[in-house]
Amino acid sequence: MLTFDRRTMVSLSCLLPLGGCATLARPSGGTVQLRRIAVEAPFAMPPVTAPDFGACPLFSITDHGASQQDQRRTQAALAAAIAAASRAGGGTVIVPPGTWPTGPVHLLSNVNLHLADGAVLLFSDDPADYLPAVQTSWEGIECFNYSPLVYAFEAENVGVTGTGTLQARLDRWSEWYDRPPAHMQALVELYTMARTGVPVDQRQMAVGQNHLRPHFIQFNRCRNVLLEGIRIEGSPFWTVHPLLCRDVTIRGISIRAHGHNNDGVDPEMSENVLIEDCIFDQGDDAISVKSGRDMDAWRLAAPCRNVVVRNCTIRNGHQLMAIGSELSAGIENVLVDNCHFTGDGKGADGWAVPINNLLYVKTNERRGGFVRNIHMRRVSATTIQGSVLGVETDVLYQWRTLLPTYERRLTPIEELHVSDVTVQQAGHVVRILAKAEQPVRDVRLTRVEVAQVAGEPAILQNVNGYAAAAA
Repeated sequence: MLTFDRRTMVSLSCLLPLGGCATLARPSGGTVQLRRIAVEAPFAMPPVTAPDFGACPLFSITDHGASQQDQRRTQAALAAAIAAASRAGGGTVIVPPGTWPTGPVHLLSNVNLHLADGAVLLFSDDPADYLPAVQTSWEGIECFNYSPLVYAFEAENVGVTGTGTLQARLDRWSEWYDRPPAHMQALVELYTMARTGVPVDQRQMAVGQNHLRPHFIQFNRCRNVLLEGIRIEGSPFWTVHPLLCRDVTIRGISIRAHGHNNDGVDPEMSENVLIEDCIFDQGDDAISVKSGRDMDAWRLAAPCRNVVVRNCTIRNGHQLMAIGSELSAGIENVLVDNCHFTGDGKGADGWAVPINNLLYVKTNERRGGFVRNIHMRRVSATTIQGSVLGVETDVLYQWRTLLPTYERRLTPIEELHVSDVTVQQAGHVVRILAKAEQPVRDVRLTRVEVAQVAGEPAILQNVNGYAAAAA
């Protein structure tokens, strides 16, 4: 029989139905209910469907043999509890207070992984623990690679909730931050496999010195995803990555990940995504909306659309909101609302990265795709090195010298709307660098105030339809 102390029971209160939502008429997955979250946006944003595990039975990992002194036993217990919850048609797997060492956690349909208050899942940094390889991706190209630390593939009604912590050991992964020749050659090989149509299951990258780090959390081809309340500490690579998902709710989480490529949330080729009430303390972009790289994205043809980010705080990060650069399947209907960059450029512990832009659209001549109907409103920031709005169409990073342009496809960018923004200091108010053959179209800034501008306020290269208004 399951028994919990008061602290655990308080933590379980977040399993109650989501506020402000209407229950769907039909249940899903036995005891899992579905709720529709209405989201206001300046585009036709459908309600986001989220799973509600409030009526689900509980499965404690301690009942399945978890041990705070034994990683293998804890990992096996997590897998057993998840399997039992899924077989039951729906269930919540409880991680009680304490530090629990583990390897990768693979979620199944109709399962919620719930971390009680005071619970820490401490993930190994031994790459061998993350084999066999699973179907995942690397910077917009599909492949088989080391398993993400928390992973779900083709799952429905899946969640990670609670007030506990997911923490990544980083000693080994941080050794992989460097990009030696073997790693760069692996990137060339992966790109070449995608370009020549090699099946994804033959793109085996978790070998040799390739050193492609895993994501922390990846939901791959999932539907009705809930990530709520938890704290995430450290990450080998991108932190939260919904890939080819539909109906994703990320609310009230806190991320502190200061490593290389440590984006906060990267919705990629996903639809109907709500990110709200979160705190980001990142070594890279806070949020970056993506839709795949070049040939692989053209093959999958799954635009990323209907993404709303609201009521979030950014303490560190290169961009508040990045669009791209992996955007070859197209991105449309994105709203950033009531979000605030509060960092002072020093960080609470003496560590910080400079925030470059509040809204930054980046692409290059290889991407194709499209960007349209992007909105940012009611945003504030302290000091940013770049611009309130930045657009660059020649961002290639290391790929500029790694590979030639095999197929040239420019990216149409249009309908960028920024309003009610206040910034203490910025390099520019707006900086758009586009190509003459593919101008950026229909850009509007309304009530954007920067107290101190270090450079030229507006740099506009090849922009058709630009307007800036005080009201």
